[in-house]
Amino acid sequence: MDLSYCTNVHPAEDLRGVLAQLDRFALPVRRLLGVDHLGLGLWLSADVARGLAEDEVSRRRLRAELDARGLEVRTLNAFPYGGFHDAVVKHSVYQPRWTDPERLSYTTDCATVLGDLLPDDAASGSISTLPLGWRTPWTRSDDTLAFAALEEMARVLRAQAAWTGRPIALAVEPEPGCVLDTVHDTVTRLAGRVDPEHVGICLDTCHLAVSFADPAAAVAEIRAAGLRVVKVQASAALEVTRPGSPESRRALAAFTEPRYLHQVRELRGGVVFASDDLPQAHHELPGRDPWRVHFHVPLHARPAAPLSATTDVLREAVGALAADGPLPHVEVETYTWSVLPGAVGQDDTALVRGIAAELRWAREHLGALENAVPARDLTVEEGARP
Repeated sequence: MDLSYCTNVHPAEDLRGVLAQLDRFALPVRRLLGVDHLGLGLWLSADVARGLAEDEVSRRRLRAELDARGLEVRTLNAFPYGGFHDAVVKHSVYQPRWTDPERLSYTTDCATVLGDLLPDDAASGSISTLPLGWRTPWTRSDDTLAFAALEEMARVLRAQAAWTGRPIALAVEPEPGCVLDTVHDTVTRLAGRVDPEHVGICLDTCHLAVSFADPAAAVAEIRAAGLRVVKVQASAALEVTRPGSPESRRALAAFTEPRYLHQVRELRGGVVFASDDLPQAHHELPGRDPWRVHFHVPLHARPAAPLSATTDVLREAVGALAADGPLPHVEVETYTWSVLPGAVGQDDTALVRGIAAELRWAREHLGALENAVPARDLTVEEGARP
Protein backbone atom coordinates (compact mmCIF):
# COMPACT_ATOMS: atom_id res chain seq x y z
CA MET A 1 0.00 0.00 0.00
CA ASP A 2 1.43 3.36 -1.08
CA LEU A 3 0.54 5.30 2.06
CA SER A 4 1.26 8.97 2.68
CA TYR A 5 0.08 11.90 4.74
CA CYS A 6 -1.04 15.11 3.10
CA THR A 7 1.08 18.18 3.81
CA ASN A 8 -1.79 20.62 3.30
CA VAL A 9 -2.02 20.41 7.10
CA HIS A 10 1.06 22.68 7.14
CA PRO A 11 0.77 26.40 6.25
CA ALA A 12 3.69 26.76 3.80
CA GLU A 13 3.21 29.12 0.84
CA ASP A 14 6.80 29.31 -0.47
CA LEU A 15 9.56 26.77 -1.11
CA ARG A 16 11.56 27.79 1.94
CA GLY A 17 8.45 27.26 4.04
CA VAL A 18 7.82 23.84 2.47
CA LEU A 19 11.34 22.70 3.37
CA ALA A 20 11.05 24.13 6.88
CA GLN A 21 7.79 22.23 7.44
CA LEU A 22 9.43 18.99 6.31
CA ASP A 23 12.11 19.45 8.96
CA ARG A 24 9.62 20.59 11.58
CA PHE A 25 7.02 17.85 11.06
CA ALA A 26 7.60 15.23 8.36
CA LEU A 27 11.08 14.20 9.47
CA PRO A 28 10.04 13.85 13.15
CA VAL A 29 7.00 11.80 12.05
CA ARG A 30 9.27 9.44 10.10
CA ARG A 31 11.62 9.09 13.04
CA LEU A 32 8.79 8.52 15.47
CA LEU A 33 7.45 5.72 13.31
CA GLY A 34 10.93 4.19 13.16
CA VAL A 35 10.92 3.80 9.36
CA ASP A 36 13.45 4.44 6.60
CA HIS A 37 11.04 6.14 4.23
CA LEU A 38 7.82 8.11 4.71
CA GLY A 39 5.31 8.92 1.99
CA LEU A 40 4.07 12.49 1.56
CA GLY A 41 1.00 13.67 -0.32
CA LEU A 42 2.68 16.96 -1.10
CA TRP A 43 0.71 20.20 -1.33
CA LEU A 44 2.35 23.07 -3.20
CA SER A 45 0.72 26.46 -3.58
CA ALA A 46 0.33 27.75 -7.14
CA ASP A 47 3.28 30.11 -6.74
CA VAL A 48 5.59 27.35 -5.53
CA ALA A 49 4.43 24.93 -8.23
CA ARG A 50 4.97 27.55 -10.93
CA GLY A 51 8.47 28.37 -9.73
CA LEU A 52 9.47 24.72 -9.61
CA ALA A 53 7.92 23.93 -13.00
CA GLU A 54 9.95 26.73 -14.58
CA ASP A 55 13.25 25.68 -12.98
CA GLU A 56 14.53 22.14 -13.47
CA VAL A 57 17.48 22.78 -11.15
CA SER A 58 15.09 23.71 -8.32
CA ARG A 59 13.11 20.53 -8.89
CA ARG A 60 16.27 18.45 -8.65
CA ARG A 61 17.22 20.24 -5.45
CA LEU A 62 13.81 19.56 -3.94
CA ARG A 63 14.09 15.89 -4.88
CA ALA A 64 17.53 15.78 -3.23
CA GLU A 65 16.15 17.44 -0.09
CA LEU A 66 13.37 14.85 0.08
CA ASP A 67 15.80 11.97 -0.46
CA ALA A 68 18.10 13.28 2.25
CA ARG A 69 15.22 13.21 4.74
CA GLY A 70 13.89 9.79 3.73
CA LEU A 71 10.69 11.31 2.29
CA GLU A 72 8.94 10.11 -0.88
CA VAL A 73 6.30 11.76 -3.05
CA ARG A 74 4.03 9.70 -5.29
CA THR A 75 0.99 11.98 -5.16
CA LEU A 76 0.23 15.70 -5.02
CA ASN A 77 -2.83 17.42 -3.61
CA ALA A 78 -3.65 20.18 -6.11
CA PHE A 79 -7.10 21.00 -4.73
CA PRO A 80 -6.20 24.17 -2.75
CA TYR A 81 -4.63 26.80 -5.05
CA GLY A 82 -3.26 28.87 -2.18
CA GLY A 83 -4.14 30.55 1.09
CA PHE A 84 -5.33 27.27 2.61
CA HIS A 85 -4.53 28.47 6.12
CA ASP A 86 -5.96 31.96 5.83
CA ALA A 87 -8.14 33.11 8.72
CA VAL A 88 -11.21 32.45 6.54
CA VAL A 89 -11.05 29.96 3.65
CA LYS A 90 -14.63 28.72 3.18
CA HIS A 91 -15.70 28.92 -0.51
CA SER A 92 -12.39 30.38 -1.71
CA VAL A 93 -10.87 26.90 -1.69
CA TYR A 94 -12.93 26.17 -4.83
CA GLN A 95 -11.22 28.98 -6.75
CA PRO A 96 -10.01 29.10 -9.43
CA ARG A 97 -12.52 26.72 -10.97
CA TRP A 98 -11.80 24.43 -13.88
CA THR A 99 -13.40 27.09 -16.09
CA ASP A 100 -10.43 29.39 -15.33
CA PRO A 101 -7.19 28.87 -17.31
CA GLU A 102 -5.27 29.39 -14.05
CA ARG A 103 -6.56 26.04 -12.75
CA LEU A 104 -5.24 24.24 -15.82
CA SER A 105 -1.90 26.05 -15.56
CA TYR A 106 -1.53 25.18 -11.88
CA THR A 107 -2.34 21.51 -12.43
CA THR A 108 0.02 21.31 -15.41
CA ASP A 109 2.78 22.80 -13.25
CA CYS A 110 2.05 20.19 -10.58
CA ALA A 111 2.38 17.41 -13.17
CA THR A 112 5.78 18.76 -14.25
CA VAL A 113 6.97 18.89 -10.65
CA LEU A 114 5.66 15.45 -9.72
CA GLY A 115 7.34 13.91 -12.75
CA ASP A 116 10.73 14.80 -11.25
CA LEU A 117 9.83 13.98 -7.65
CA LEU A 118 8.58 10.42 -8.18
CA PRO A 119 10.84 7.85 -6.50
CA ASP A 120 12.84 5.65 -8.82
CA ASP A 121 10.67 2.62 -8.00
CA ALA A 122 7.34 4.42 -8.57
CA ALA A 123 5.41 3.11 -11.55
CA SER A 124 3.00 6.05 -11.62
CA GLY A 125 1.85 9.22 -9.90
CA SER A 126 -1.43 10.95 -9.09
CA ILE A 127 -2.73 14.48 -8.60
CA SER A 128 -6.02 15.16 -6.83
CA THR A 129 -8.12 18.16 -7.86
CA LEU A 130 -11.40 19.89 -7.09
CA PRO A 131 -14.75 18.69 -8.54
CA LEU A 132 -14.87 21.45 -11.18
CA GLY A 133 -16.01 24.14 -8.73
CA TRP A 134 -18.74 25.17 -6.33
CA ARG A 135 -22.20 24.38 -7.69
CA THR A 136 -23.35 28.00 -7.96
CA PRO A 137 -23.10 29.81 -10.26
CA TRP A 138 -22.63 27.09 -12.88
CA THR A 139 -23.93 27.19 -16.45
CA ARG A 140 -23.80 25.03 -19.58
CA SER A 141 -21.07 27.30 -20.85
CA ASP A 142 -19.10 26.63 -17.66
CA ASP A 143 -19.53 22.92 -18.23
CA THR A 144 -18.14 23.20 -21.75
CA LEU A 145 -15.14 25.22 -20.58
CA ALA A 146 -14.38 22.86 -17.67
CA PHE A 147 -14.46 19.69 -19.74
CA ALA A 148 -12.34 21.29 -22.45
CA ALA A 149 -9.78 22.05 -19.75
CA LEU A 150 -9.91 18.45 -18.48
CA GLU A 151 -9.39 17.23 -22.03
CA GLU A 152 -6.35 19.49 -22.40
CA MET A 153 -5.02 18.26 -19.05
CA ALA A 154 -5.36 14.67 -20.25
CA ARG A 155 -3.44 15.60 -23.41
CA VAL A 156 -0.63 17.05 -21.28
CA LEU A 157 -0.51 13.91 -19.14
CA ARG A 158 -0.48 11.62 -22.19
CA ALA A 159 2.46 13.51 -23.66
CA GLN A 160 4.33 13.43 -20.36
CA ALA A 161 3.76 9.68 -19.97
CA ALA A 162 5.00 9.06 -23.51
CA TRP A 163 8.18 10.99 -22.69
CA THR A 164 8.89 9.61 -19.20
CA GLY A 165 7.32 6.15 -19.35
CA ARG A 166 5.66 6.77 -15.97
CA PRO A 167 2.04 7.94 -16.22
CA ILE A 168 0.51 10.52 -13.91
CA ALA A 169 -3.28 10.55 -13.53
CA LEU A 170 -5.59 13.35 -12.47
CA ALA A 171 -7.97 12.37 -9.66
CA VAL A 172 -11.21 14.40 -9.53
CA GLU A 173 -12.48 14.60 -5.96
CA PRO A 174 -16.28 14.71 -5.40
CA GLU A 175 -17.29 16.99 -2.52
CA PRO A 176 -20.69 17.91 -1.05
CA GLY A 177 -21.99 21.21 -2.40
CA CYS A 178 -19.82 21.21 -5.51
CA VAL A 179 -20.73 20.70 -9.17
CA LEU A 180 -19.70 17.07 -8.69
CA ASP A 181 -21.35 16.61 -5.31
CA THR A 182 -21.32 12.81 -4.99
CA VAL A 183 -19.61 9.81 -6.55
CA HIS A 184 -22.77 9.20 -8.57
CA ASP A 185 -22.70 12.75 -9.92
CA THR A 186 -19.04 12.39 -10.79
CA VAL A 187 -19.43 9.07 -12.57
CA THR A 188 -22.44 10.35 -14.51
CA ARG A 189 -20.62 13.48 -15.66
CA LEU A 190 -17.17 12.02 -16.34
CA ALA A 191 -17.98 8.68 -17.99
CA GLY A 192 -17.50 8.94 -21.73
CA ARG A 193 -16.21 12.53 -21.51
CA VAL A 194 -12.68 12.02 -20.14
CA ASP A 195 -9.72 9.81 -20.96
CA PRO A 196 -9.99 7.12 -18.24
CA GLU A 197 -6.28 6.34 -18.48
CA HIS A 198 -5.35 9.83 -17.35
CA VAL A 199 -8.45 11.16 -15.55
CA GLY A 200 -10.09 9.23 -12.74
CA ILE A 201 -11.55 9.74 -9.29
CA CYS A 202 -10.14 10.68 -5.91
CA LEU A 203 -12.28 8.91 -3.33
CA ASP A 204 -12.29 11.09 -0.23
CA THR A 205 -13.97 8.86 2.32
CA CYS A 206 -15.06 11.77 4.53
CA HIS A 207 -16.95 13.24 1.57
CA LEU A 208 -18.29 9.79 0.69
CA ALA A 209 -19.61 9.37 4.22
CA VAL A 210 -21.22 12.81 4.32
CA SER A 211 -23.19 11.94 1.18
CA PHE A 212 -24.56 8.80 2.93
CA ALA A 213 -23.45 6.71 -0.06
CA ASP A 214 -22.91 2.97 0.24
CA PRO A 215 -19.11 2.55 -0.08
CA ALA A 216 -19.12 -0.78 -1.91
CA ALA A 217 -21.86 0.37 -4.28
CA ALA A 218 -19.95 3.58 -5.02
CA VAL A 219 -16.80 1.64 -5.90
CA ALA A 220 -18.82 -0.75 -8.07
CA GLU A 221 -20.46 2.17 -9.90
CA ILE A 222 -17.08 3.70 -10.68
CA ARG A 223 -15.80 0.44 -12.11
CA ALA A 224 -18.97 -0.27 -14.10
CA ALA A 225 -18.62 3.11 -15.81
CA GLY A 226 -15.12 2.27 -17.02
CA LEU A 227 -13.51 4.75 -14.62
CA ARG A 228 -11.04 4.04 -11.82
CA VAL A 229 -10.18 5.26 -8.38
CA VAL A 230 -6.78 6.83 -8.84
CA LYS A 231 -6.36 7.93 -5.24
CA VAL A 232 -8.01 7.45 -1.86
CA GLN A 233 -8.01 10.23 0.70
CA ALA A 234 -8.31 8.31 3.93
CA SER A 235 -10.47 10.56 6.06
CA ALA A 236 -13.39 10.42 8.48
CA ALA A 237 -16.39 12.69 9.02
CA LEU A 238 -18.20 13.61 12.21
CA GLU A 239 -21.47 11.74 12.82
CA VAL A 240 -24.21 12.40 15.36
CA THR A 241 -27.31 10.25 15.77
CA ARG A 242 -29.55 12.78 17.54
CA PRO A 243 -28.42 16.20 16.29
CA GLY A 244 -31.33 18.07 17.87
CA SER A 245 -30.58 17.06 21.46
CA PRO A 246 -28.99 19.64 23.79
CA GLU A 247 -25.97 17.38 24.31
CA SER A 248 -25.42 17.06 20.56
CA ARG A 249 -25.79 20.80 19.99
CA ARG A 250 -23.16 21.51 22.64
CA ALA A 251 -20.79 18.92 21.19
CA LEU A 252 -21.18 20.23 17.65
CA ALA A 253 -20.69 23.81 18.80
CA ALA A 254 -17.10 22.93 19.69
CA PHE A 255 -16.49 22.08 16.01
CA THR A 256 -18.06 25.27 14.67
CA GLU A 257 -15.13 27.40 13.52
CA PRO A 258 -14.66 30.18 10.95
CA ARG A 259 -11.88 28.92 8.67
CA TYR A 260 -13.25 25.98 6.69
CA LEU A 261 -16.59 25.04 5.19
CA HIS A 262 -18.27 22.16 7.06
CA GLN A 263 -21.14 20.88 4.94
CA VAL A 264 -23.83 18.89 6.76
CA ARG A 265 -26.16 16.19 5.49
CA GLU A 266 -29.13 14.54 7.23
CA LEU A 267 -30.57 11.21 6.11
CA ARG A 268 -34.32 11.12 6.69
CA GLY A 269 -36.59 8.48 5.19
CA GLY A 270 -34.11 7.67 2.46
CA VAL A 271 -33.80 11.34 1.45
CA VAL A 272 -30.62 13.34 2.07
CA PHE A 273 -31.22 16.90 3.26
CA ALA A 274 -28.40 19.41 2.85
CA SER A 275 -26.92 22.43 4.56
CA ASP A 276 -23.79 24.15 3.27
CA ASP A 277 -22.17 24.84 6.64
CA LEU A 278 -22.40 23.74 10.25
CA PRO A 279 -23.31 27.15 11.76
CA GLN A 280 -26.63 27.29 9.89
CA ALA A 281 -27.42 23.56 9.82
CA HIS A 282 -29.59 23.66 12.95
CA HIS A 283 -31.83 26.24 11.24
CA GLU A 284 -31.94 24.53 7.83
CA LEU A 285 -32.23 20.82 8.61
CA PRO A 286 -34.97 18.86 10.42
CA GLY A 287 -32.50 17.70 13.07
CA ARG A 288 -34.41 14.52 13.87
CA ASP A 289 -32.26 11.95 12.07
CA PRO A 290 -28.52 11.28 11.83
CA TRP A 291 -26.19 13.99 10.60
CA ARG A 292 -22.80 13.65 8.98
CA VAL A 293 -20.55 16.69 8.99
CA HIS A 294 -17.69 17.50 6.62
CA PHE A 295 -15.11 17.95 9.33
CA HIS A 296 -12.06 15.71 8.90
CA VAL A 297 -11.34 14.12 12.28
CA PRO A 298 -8.21 12.10 13.17
CA LEU A 299 -8.52 8.48 12.13
CA HIS A 300 -7.18 7.01 15.35
CA ALA A 301 -9.12 9.13 17.87
CA ARG A 302 -12.83 8.69 18.41
CA PRO A 303 -14.73 11.90 19.18
CA ALA A 304 -16.38 11.97 22.59
CA ALA A 305 -20.04 10.92 22.80
CA PRO A 306 -22.57 11.83 21.53
CA LEU A 307 -20.37 12.33 18.45
CA SER A 308 -18.69 9.56 16.50
CA ALA A 309 -16.53 9.20 13.38
CA THR A 310 -17.21 7.45 10.07
CA THR A 311 -14.09 5.27 9.98
CA ASP A 312 -16.29 2.29 9.09
CA VAL A 313 -17.05 3.99 5.76
CA LEU A 314 -13.32 4.29 5.14
CA ARG A 315 -12.75 0.62 5.92
CA GLU A 316 -15.63 -0.49 3.68
CA ALA A 317 -14.47 1.64 0.76
CA VAL A 318 -10.88 0.40 0.98
CA GLY A 319 -12.10 -3.16 1.40
CA ALA A 320 -14.17 -2.88 -1.78
CA LEU A 321 -11.17 -1.52 -3.68
CA ALA A 322 -8.78 -4.15 -2.30
CA ALA A 323 -11.13 -6.95 -3.33
CA ASP A 324 -10.40 -6.18 -6.97
CA GLY A 325 -6.63 -5.74 -6.88
CA PRO A 326 -3.87 -3.50 -5.55
CA LEU A 327 -4.94 -0.33 -3.81
CA PRO A 328 -4.37 3.06 -5.44
CA HIS A 329 -2.40 5.76 -3.65
CA VAL A 330 -3.76 6.20 -0.11
CA GLU A 331 -3.31 9.62 1.45
CA VAL A 332 -4.28 10.44 5.04
CA GLU A 333 -5.79 13.92 4.74
CA THR A 334 -6.66 15.38 8.11
CA TYR A 335 -6.00 19.06 7.45
CA THR A 336 -8.11 20.28 10.37
CA TRP A 337 -5.69 19.75 13.26
CA SER A 338 -5.34 23.50 13.86
CA VAL A 339 -9.12 23.98 14.20
CA LEU A 340 -9.94 20.92 16.29
CA PRO A 341 -11.44 21.64 19.72
CA GLY A 342 -8.56 22.39 22.04
CA ALA A 343 -6.36 23.46 19.09
CA VAL A 344 -4.29 20.27 19.27
CA GLY A 345 -2.56 21.16 16.03
CA GLN A 346 -1.07 24.35 17.49
CA ASP A 347 1.50 22.29 19.41
CA ASP A 348 4.31 20.81 17.29
CA THR A 349 4.84 17.72 19.44
CA ALA A 350 1.14 16.91 19.58
CA LEU A 351 0.79 17.33 15.81
CA VAL A 352 3.76 15.06 15.08
CA ARG A 353 2.37 12.41 17.41
CA GLY A 354 -1.09 12.77 15.93
CA ILE A 355 0.07 12.36 12.33
CA ALA A 356 2.18 9.36 13.29
CA ALA A 357 -0.77 7.79 15.12
CA GLU A 358 -3.01 8.26 12.08
CA LEU A 359 -0.48 6.60 9.78
CA ARG A 360 -0.07 3.74 12.24
CA TRP A 361 -3.86 3.33 12.36
CA ALA A 362 -4.08 3.36 8.57
CA ARG A 363 -1.35 0.78 8.17
CA GLU A 364 -2.96 -1.50 10.74
CA HIS A 365 -6.60 -1.18 9.66
CA LEU A 366 -6.32 -0.55 5.92
CA GLY A 367 -3.22 -2.63 5.30
CA ALA A 368 -5.01 -5.62 6.79
CA LEU A 369 -7.78 -5.19 4.21
CA GLU A 370 -5.22 -5.51 1.46
CA ASN A 371 -4.16 -8.91 2.82
CA ALA A 372 -0.52 -7.97 2.46
CA VAL A 373 2.43 -7.89 4.83
CA PRO A 374 3.35 -4.37 5.98
CA ALA A 375 5.57 -2.56 3.51
CA ARG A 376 9.12 -1.91 4.68
CA ASP A 377 8.62 1.85 4.59
CA LEU A 378 5.91 1.88 7.24
CA THR A 379 6.79 -1.06 9.44
CA VAL A 380 6.52 0.30 12.95
CA GLU A 381 9.12 -0.99 15.37
CA GLU A 382 8.21 -1.87 18.92
CA GLY A 383 8.93 1.00 21.27
CA ALA A 384 8.37 3.65 18.59
CA ARG A 385 4.94 4.61 19.83
CA PRO A 386 4.52 8.16 21.12
